[in-house]
Amino acid sequence: MRITGYRALNTVQEWGRAVGDANGVYADGLTEVPLVLVTTDEGITGVGMGPHVELDAVFAAIDGEDPRGVTALYDRMLRQMFKAGHAGTVFGTIGAFDTALWDIKAKAAGEPLWRLLGGRDRVVPAYASGLDIDLDDEELVGTYQAYAEHGLRAAKLKGGLDVERDRHRLSLVRDVLTEAGGGSRPGLMLDANECWSRKQAVRHVAELEHTLDLIWVEEPVRRWDAEGMAAVGRGVRAAVASGENLSGLEQFRPLLAAGALDIVQTASVWGVTHFLRVAALAHGHDLPVSPIGTNPVGLLHAAASVPNHMASELQVLQPPVGVALDLRIESGAFILGDSPGLGIVVDEELIGACELKPATVSFDGPGVRPERAGQRLLAAAG
Repeated sequence: MRITGYRALNTVQEWGRAVGDANGVYADGLTEVPLVLVTTDEGITGVGMGPHVELDAVFAAIDGEDPRGVTALYDRMLRQMFKAGHAGTVFGTIGAFDTALWDIKAKAAGEPLWRLLGGRDRVVPAYASGLDIDLDDEELVGTYQAYAEHGLRAAKLKGGLDVERDRHRLSLVRDVLTEAGGGSRPGLMLDANECWSRKQAVRHVAELEHTLDLIWVEEPVRRWDAEGMAAVGRGVRAAVASGENLSGLEQFRPLLAAGALDIVQTASVWGVTHFLRVAALAHGHDLPVSPIGTNPVGLLHAAASVPNHMASELQVLQPPVGVALDLRIESGAFILGDSPGLGIVVDEELIGACELKPATVSFDGPGVRPERAGQRLLAAAG
């Protein structure tokens, strides 16, 4: 089998509400979903999701190769891009191709990827994550009631700009999940998206912990600040989670060496091979891993095969326009199907006919760090 080419498509995710975090908001509730489809001479096509940056340059590393040698091809793509740098969005392009190759490999074997990777159980525990910082109380409650109807009993809220507002919103969601769970205690997490300094993080979380029990606080300080993450971990009861914006094992090493992380995260956009390697590194430090992403399909399959998976992020309850997924959500978990590969079916005609366009471009909204992040004296207005 040989790789013969690729196609790049863009579709959209319809959220039906505003989505965002401490850095910004997509007010129209539409976000872009870039797809990469890799073709072979045996008629098998693999699907990956990720950026369309330096596509031709990255593809040159795998063109004409046997896609079943996916881990070697992953390293080949890294070598192809090392001089200019294979971090950031380029790392995401590599991840998209990598995920597509795993899809092909599993389809060629006639097995779902979770089974090909050695998974025993198709059930992947999940937690709800609404990207909800712009929602009012009624919208927030309605959003998490919808998650609760699918059995979700743990939730991660966006926050970090106003401690009293965070306390109020976390309490609302706690009450929703408690009622849905018949009175059982739910799990709560808070994601600050790197908006604090070290002391701000400790003060904010410690204040919340007077009345709330948080499982973890996510990205409390800058993603690379090993000393700062460790300081936050010492100053609060909650675990510290981070890693979704780190690309490459070399970026995790100083954090793990400093004891800065309690929960190790990777983003779905970085690909399956990266997740498997990070999971192994974390397991060597007796740490759990938790995948992050809007449609983390590849990482869900991979998570089913590793011994240290804790829970995966569930953001949306429906797939992007023109994309069908062989999985369902019930009893608080992703239930993976038996379709060979990732179980992704792409309707290119439907995507081509879709006229929805996000009003907020990708380099605006949550993708831009605010000028005063980490330097605010008072709660953010509004």
